[in-house]
Amino acid sequence: MKIDTTIQSDVRNELSWEPSVNAQNIGVTVKDGVVTLRGNVATYAEKSAAEDAAKRVSGVRAIAEELTVELYGDHLRDDGDIGNTAKNSIEWNIVVPKGKVKILVQNGWITLTGDVDFYFQKAAAYNAVQYLLGVKGVTNDIRIIAPTVSAGEVRGQIEAAIKRTMEKDSNDIHIAADDGRITLTGKVHSWLERDEVDRAAWSTRGVSSVENNIVVSY
Repeated sequence: MKIDTTIQSDVRNELSWEPSVNAQNIGVTVKDGVVTLRGNVATYAEKSAAEDAAKRVSGVRAIAEELTVELYGDHLRDDGDIGNTAKNSIEWNIVVPKGKVKILVQNGWITLTGDVDFYFQKAAAYNAVQYLLGVKGVTNDIRIIAPTVSAGEVRGQIEAAIKRTMEKDSNDIHIAADDGRITLTGKVHSWLERDEVDRAAWSTRGVSSVENNIVVSY
């Protein structure tokens, strides 16, 4: 098991290695495997890339992301421009149902609302706007109106998806289903595995929300 100082060094090196991140502006602290990132980044895309880089490091149990997006020069845009660009980006995305997503922009922060049928549509709307110029952050409040599927069927589908895609016994992961709301608990050995279980749950027919309480344990 890695000690905190080794994890800290590895995260710093991973941030420096990641070409889309300016690691000089990001501070890294670690306590009991929990990594805290602090500092300023130039774009929301860089903020996301820094968090993803930290997740890739073995030994990281959780991430507290306290990065601030500070836009300068050509990266600055007014809310009207951001809103129009976000609207066009979503309308041009063939995955997002037309007319289903509403956009609010305040001080560079985009909030998405509306109702869709599947999680992949909600994710597509987020992906369509997160890398736009001038965006400081995105809140995805789009709701999923899922069809009614029995709790047993939902659990079975998720367990089958985990077995198909992971070299792991799905018995280590506990799935609670209640009217389309899924709660995941248990332990995995990497963020990649945790994300894979999360993806399996969200991709299952009848799921409207997922609470992922799975712990990364090394």
